[in-house]
Amino acid sequence: MRNPEEVPTTSDAGFSGEELSHLYQRRFSVEELEGKRLLWWILCREYLDQYIRATDTVVDLGAGSCEFINAVRAGRKIAVDVNPDTKKYAIDAEVLLTSSDDMSAIPTATVDVVFTSNFFEHLPDKRALLRTLEECARILRSGGSLLILMPNLRYLHGRYWDYFDHHLPLTHLSLAEGLRLAGFTPEIVIPRFLPYTVKDFPVKIRPFMVKAYLRMRFLWPLLGRQMFILARR
Repeated sequence: MRNPEEVPTTSDAGFSGEELSHLYQRRFSVEELEGKRLLWWILCREYLDQYIRATDTVVDLGAGSCEFINAVRAGRKIAVDVNPDTKKYAIDAEVLLTSSDDMSAIPTATVDVVFTSNFFEHLPDKRALLRTLEECARILRSGGSLLILMPNLRYLHGRYWDYFDHHLPLTHLSLAEGLRLAGFTPEIVIPRFLPYTVKDFPVKIRPFMVKAYLRMRFLWPLLGRQMFILARR
């Protein structure tokens, strides 16, 4: 699972690609990155696959170290980020090094699914978020989906600010309002979905634990600190 410490970023947050590379290289060890790749494969198979067809064109916005875009089953994969290190992580995805509000290399209405994880909180303000949402709306086909996974400030409080590149505080309610303003219709809103982070967890997270958590939905309201939203174009 991509965590808030991870590599999801854009120049909109005021950092250069070189600064982002330097910042995120220090957050996870090689072993932790490998573990997260496995966790993301499970998250795709056990949950996200239901929203993505194998023939879809999928954009991973703030792709970072590419755990999601490498794991997802899709006809065409596009990883968007400004961190130049994204290129070294992508396996079978095209990499577009650009900011989230300028994906002009992607033609209008050609994408089926835009996915973003732990990215919006790195934008500097709500105007930048609105520009990003409008750009997502532009590249999505009519009826296309925007899938959002990110920390929910309502359930995090001070921990949200433990990371130097967190700027924009959002709850599931404020994000839903922004989505509607940008022309989206939120169809699924899960205020408490995944735990905030698996980094520095007291026990090593095993694949069977992730599978069990996703299936035991009664745990989500107890342990979930990240929201999940599916919005339609």
